Amino acid sequence: MEEKIIAIVPTAGLGKRLGPGTNKPFTLVLNRPLIVWTLEALHRVEEITEIIPVIKESDIAAGADIVEGYHFSKIRRIAPGGRERQDSVYNGLKLVNGEADIVIVHDGVRPFIDAESIRCALSAMRGVDGVVTAVPVKDTIKEVEPVDGESAGQGAGCVVRKTLNRDTLWAAQTPQVFLLRSLMGAYEKATAERFYGTDDSVLVERNGGKVKVIMGSYENIKITTSEDISVAEMLLKKRLGI
Repeated sequence: MEEKIIAIVPTAGLGKRLGPGTNKPFTLVLNRPLIVWTLEALHRVEEITEIIPVIKESDIAAGADIVEGYHFSKIRRIAPGGRERQDSVYNGLKLVNGEADIVIVHDGVRPFIDAESIRCALSAMRGVDGVVTAVPVKDTIKEVEPVDGESAGQGAGCVVRKTLNRDTLWAAQTPQVFLLRSLMGAYEKATAERFYGTDDSVLVERNGGKVKVIMGSYENIKITTSEDISVAEMLLKKRLGI
């Protein structure tokens, strides 16, 4: 009996860094909404039996129009977005409700995922609770602490606490693949304890799950700023040969 694999695609972000009034998932990239490129890539993966986008409640009608207009037959349900990304993924998980063996979580604003990367992650699932695609960091990473009342996130007024060994550091991406029971258990615990992590795998890790990292792609960028849109269009033109 084949495993049932469902992909959850969180797409409810506000896109603040793209500029005021920007609705990131629906931002046009080569004259198509950004989310369309991502959904098309996932739709081509035969192993995925269903795709559940998670979209802001105010955008669900627009999302449904995209599903119909682009004939995404694997999309039969849309989950409403939550306050944070973690809440959005949990909303998608609750729709799955035990109907899958494996869940893939992939950011809706990472349009450059390919079928081979997903298949590599699926094949690496033996003996583990989850698999994360990631890339080794290229830059030297500094751990800092704020001084003079500044926030560490602002960069100003910070001093170096230590320089981390980049040979052991990887930048996590999506897709991230999990056993449904492991991911759901991790989300239930995080919700009960009001814990928010920076990605899905950290929830599984803190719940005692074993997570493996495999090589991703440096082209699998997350569209965050207006500069990323320009890079995305360049990469898409290269892939499409235009």
